[in-house]
Amino acid sequence: MELFFESFREAFRLLAGGNAYVREILGLSLRVSVSAVGLGILIGVPVGVAVALTRFPGRGLVVALIHTGFALPPVVVGLLVYLMLSRSGPAGGLEMLFTPAAMVLAQSLLAMPYVAGITLAAVQAVSPDVRLQARALGATRWQALVAHVREARLGVVAAVIAGFGAVISEVGAVLMVGGNIRGETRVITTAIVLETRRGNFAIALALGLVLLFLAFAVNVLLTRLQQGRRGGWPLLADRQPWS
Repeated sequence: MELFFESFREAFRLLAGGNAYVREILGLSLRVSVSAVGLGILIGVPVGVAVALTRFPGRGLVVALIHTGFALPPVVVGLLVYLMLSRSGPAGGLEMLFTPAAMVLAQSLLAMPYVAGITLAAVQAVSPDVRLQARALGATRWQALVAHVREARLGVVAAVIAGFGAVISEVGAVLMVGGNIRGETRVITTAIVLETRRGNFAIALALGLVLLFLAFAVNVLLTRLQQGRRGGWPLLADRQPWS
């Protein structure tokens, strides 16, 4: 118990003093996770919208595959990315293995199913009448689609929150494809594992507190964006017709 409280005191000392090691790892963690979520949004949101609004043979299978991605083991993703980027792999010539780019790729594959699946559910829950009303008011097909997706904006932000939560605390995939190299690919989660194995519990605990605070701060920001605009958009029926 004494070791536990001593570790807490040392952790707060490191955080209050702005430890350079902690700052370095925090900066890389943010860059990797934000980039991965951004890539997940660029691919996941269009996929979720397309699957939600179209009907095609095999659609049920596609939806099932997207939802299966929620339970995708990070170590399996890390293994697949490792094999793809290794020297004998199809993308070995890119020399991305053990770089932040490889970590972004692995984490984006973990974020995409969350973004696509939750976006799909949110867009699908919006009544098709939204598009019909938009068309009746003179909107083009594209404008009607935008109006439909805009009605699902709270769910889309929830998808982003879920995607960020999936990657910021992930350790298996980034450890496999990043190698946990100090100053190059060491992020908060892999540093916690390393420092714990070394017996540096204060640093490990400090990094754990940083991770919790970071996750909390980002989720507060995204939740504020999601909930703060509630009611801020006029009803479609109250808008002026499109010209």
